[in-house]
Amino acid sequence: MQNILVTGGAGFIGSNFVRYMLDAHPDYRIVVYDKLTYAGRLENLQDIQAKHPQRLQFVRGDICDGAAVDAAITAHGVDTIVNFAAETHVDRSIMDPDAFIQTDVYGTYVLLEAARRHGNLRYHQISTDEVYGHIHGEHRSQEGDCMAPRSPYAASKAAGDHMVNAYFITYGLPVTISRGANNIGPYQYPEKVVPLFVTNALQDLPLPVYGDGQQRRDYQFVIDHCSGVDLVLREGALGETYNIGTGMELTNLEMVEILLDELGKPRSLIQHVEDRQGHDRRYCMNVDKVMALGWEPDYTHEQAIRATVRWYVENRWWWEPIRSGEFKEYYQRLYGNRRVLG
Repeated sequence: MQNILVTGGAGFIGSNFVRYMLDAHPDYRIVVYDKLTYAGRLENLQDIQAKHPQRLQFVRGDICDGAAVDAAITAHGVDTIVNFAAETHVDRSIMDPDAFIQTDVYGTYVLLEAARRHGNLRYHQISTDEVYGHIHGEHRSQEGDCMAPRSPYAASKAAGDHMVNAYFITYGLPVTISRGANNIGPYQYPEKVVPLFVTNALQDLPLPVYGDGQQRRDYQFVIDHCSGVDLVLREGALGETYNIGTGMELTNLEMVEILLDELGKPRSLIQHVEDRQGHDRRYCMNVDKVMALGWEPDYTHEQAIRATVRWYVENRWWWEPIRSGEFKEYYQRLYGNRRVLG
């Protein structure tokens, strides 16, 4: 494994993975293959491109375009595909499911077919804890649990996982899957809750907390996720799935309070609003399987949240231009008519 095609490598988790891998493995070369939709930005890669110009290449392309994927694999001698390319935001999937089906389901199929055509390339699928759906009681999702997705986004990712497993069973394609928790950190598009709330608070705008804010999540620093994916690629058993998270949880309201504390902003910015349709109350995964490979997270929830807040404070150049144009229109569609509670 030396020539890796990272699809979606200009997005949030993908760009952090590229940065992590090039720094950790001096003999690896990476080709980023990205369509550059609204959340995929070359600015996410500019520092690592300057640091490793000979080992990082960029190809603009759509994973749904089989000919373009084939051309990138051939031109760069790719031996491994890591698929981060996805539509990922639950709220957008509720407003427009079509793009999620195209990218997360059909796009995964195209990549699997390409891996098969080119001699059964090593393939890794990036998935999500949301495929398990709402988790009841004190149970922590295990890799063998039935998937029970409850949003168009989660359903599209679950479909992709099923396809990856089918290609392992049917064709012997050397695959692994990892399911990440709620990743936070640098370069996350500010539609997602943590960067949205940080950038709102920096402008003294309300933080629209869904419902009572008691939804429970595992907030994981993105670099911890990247190190877990790296280990699964190198040490994971083929055909297996690995949960990657802290194994802990906290409420969304607790997350907001840590965020505001780091910024020195008042809790009066919290504004409870009408909840999202079909909003899952709890995600939490059992991560014993990946820890058995020797992995463990470096960041607690609180450390991850505070580190993320500091990055957005220090990198206004990155997010301020985003919060105009298309983002303003999206924000108005999502929150403009949402009822304020209490």
